[in-house]
Amino acid sequence: MSIRVRLLLSYTFILIVTIVLFLAAALLFVVAITGDVRSVKDFYNIHYSVNPLSGQEETIFLDLKYLAKNEPDALLDKMLLDEYNYKLRAVQAELFIRKEDKQVYSSLSVKQPKLITYLPGYEMENNAIRSTLQIGDHFYGYAKFDFYFPDRTKGSMYVIRERSPFAEVIRTLLPIILGVLFFVLLLMNMLLYFVFTRSIIKPLDLLRKSTERIKEGNLEFELRAEGNDEITRLSEAFEDMRMKLKQSVEKQLQYEQNRKELIANITHDLKTPITSIKASIEGIRDGVPDTKQKMDRYVNTILTKADDMDQLIDELFLYSKLDLKQLPFTFEAISIGHFIEDYAEDLHYDMQDIGIELEWSMDHAASSVVLADRDKLKRVLTNIIDNCVKYMASEPKKIRIDLKVENGFVRLSIHDNGPGISEEAVPFIFERFFREDLSRSRQSGGSGLGLAITKQIIEGHSGTIQAESKLGAGTTIIIRLPLAQDIGGRS
Repeated sequence: MSIRVRLLLSYTFILIVTIVLFLAAALLFVVAITGDVRSVKDFYNIHYSVNPLSGQEETIFLDLKYLAKNEPDALLDKMLLDEYNYKLRAVQAELFIRKEDKQVYSSLSVKQPKLITYLPGYEMENNAIRSTLQIGDHFYGYAKFDFYFPDRTKGSMYVIRERSPFAEVIRTLLPIILGVLFFVLLLMNMLLYFVFTRSIIKPLDLLRKSTERIKEGNLEFELRAEGNDEITRLSEAFEDMRMKLKQSVEKQLQYEQNRKELIANITHDLKTPITSIKASIEGIRDGVPDTKQKMDRYVNTILTKADDMDQLIDELFLYSKLDLKQLPFTFEAISIGHFIEDYAEDLHYDMQDIGIELEWSMDHAASSVVLADRDKLKRVLTNIIDNCVKYMASEPKKIRIDLKVENGFVRLSIHDNGPGISEEAVPFIFERFFREDLSRSRQSGGSGLGLAITKQIIEGHSGTIQAESKLGAGTTIIIRLPLAQDIGGRS
């Protein structure tokens, strides 16, 4: 059974229950008005306007009517009339006898001294013997019978019952109210069914269409949810799922593209040394190096290219493990200032030998503590310094290391006065196999993995790395590492 049919049946059931409860309440209300359960069945009979009396009252009236026809003198017997009046008063009715224009008998409970003046005139044919009359604010229902006394004087017998004015109004308006209420309930039921069906079925249908689009591989759409109900939250969760699925697919496509580029880059970087090795071996096989000096040159070429290939493979293996989060980090609390100072002092004399001036400044960050892997952090510094050295050509050659503390991070900057990097290339220098030299010659750069490995290691330390450079103004590599107390539970 569909949700739409279930909703329709639910609202129909609620409508029926509401009507039944209302009718029950109306029944109880009528009982309260009439004061007698037995009179309920007469409250809305079609003959109510013709027969204003209840069943018991009508029986007594018929007995009196029989006397008026056959023994009219009996209606002058006070004891007999008192007996009938007692029966009528037991059912909240009253007896009234009129002879000509005089009152012959009247119940003491009738509080209308002018009642006789409001009673209808004689109608000996008795065509209209039941009706109602109003005296002031009081309403009375009555049944009458006109007859002749033995002396041929006119007489009338009335059985009268006072009616509540409120009951008269209710009796008139209640059918209209019931009809209006039924129409309103029916209209509200249809309106609620339409509104709730629209608020439930439409979003569900939209979800169904969205799943079909995803099944077809289409993720380029947006599922907009409005409201704050369960269907809206389901739609929002579905949209989140679609976004994450789209990102996953895009990431997978990017991985595939990166894989293709990686294979192309590896092929390119391996092909050059292999070609050199192959050429050298072929030369040796053909006897080209006919002297020891030439042979040594050929062998050195083979060894150098083999070392380059070995270094490329090592760096590629390291990068792959870092990229796949499979290389463990051994973190320990270290004084970053002392670490940098020891590294700079060890490097100072090597830099002097190749004509590069190395300077460093610790500021007030010498005692700052970070959680770091010593070996990998040293690998970072080495990769950056090697990159600086490779591209420095003009004199004087300078490299400066600065260490500062700012906003819960230590800021490590390494600046050189080399030729700099074009603004277009700066955002890409940390990507694998990137070289600003489009020819990708290993004579003008390394494997293209050094700075990519550096970025992976720094991000593994919950840090960031960036470059600032302009052509002719040198390059600055900026590393930010969180202080030990800001890392939390890392170990």
